Amino acid sequence: MTEQDKTEGNGKAAKKHTVTPITVTHPENVELDKVRLFREPAWMLRLSIEDDRSYTRIKIVRAAPLSHPQSYICILDAKDEEVCMFPDLKEVDQEMRQIIEEELDRRYLTSTIERVDTVRNEFGTSYWEVSTNRGEREFVVQNAAENAQWLGEHRLLLVDVDGNRFEIPDLNQLDSKSLNLVEMVL
Repeated sequence: MTEQDKTEGNGKAAKKHTVTPITVTHPENVELDKVRLFREPAWMLRLSIEDDRSYTRIKIVRAAPLSHPQSYICILDAKDEEVCMFPDLKEVDQEMRQIIEEELDRRYLTSTIERVDTVRNEFGTSYWEVSTNRGEREFVVQNAAENAQWLGEHRLLLVDVDGNRFEIPDLNQLDSKSLNLVEMVL
C-alpha cells in the first residue's frame, strides 16, 4: 500500500476505527422489593430496578415449568439473559403477580383434557380428538414416547407437533373409554 493509499482525499492520514462491543452486565443480587414490572405502552412489558436500571424488553419464564410452576420465575432481557429470579410468587405484590401470571399463562398455555373421543395411531404418530376445558380439539403427537411426559403417577402432559400443550391432570378421573384410548397409545 502506498502512502497515498493511507491518506484521505484531503492529504490527512486516515483514522483507523475499531469496534468496541458493548457488554451488558446485570446486577449480581437484585433486591426483589426494588423490582417493578409494568406495561408502557400497554402492549410492552418493562422492568425497573429502583436506583439502578430499567429494561425495555423483557420476558418472564419458568425455570422449572413442570415441577415448580409457581416458583423460580425468571425475568430475562432481550438477549434471553437472566436479570433476576423470583423464588416464589407469594413474595410478589398483587399487581406484579397479576402481570407475571398473565405473561406465564400466555407463554405456557395448556389445555386440560377432560375426555378422549378418539385416538388413531399410525407409524408412531397419534391423532387425537379430545374435549378440553377450552372446547373440542384435534391434535397430532409424533413419537408419543418423546412427546408425552409423566408429571406424576397419574398426571400426563402431551405436546403436539405445533408445540401446544395438553394435560391430563389425573388419568383416574377420565371415563373408562378415554382411559383405554390413552393406554392404547402410551
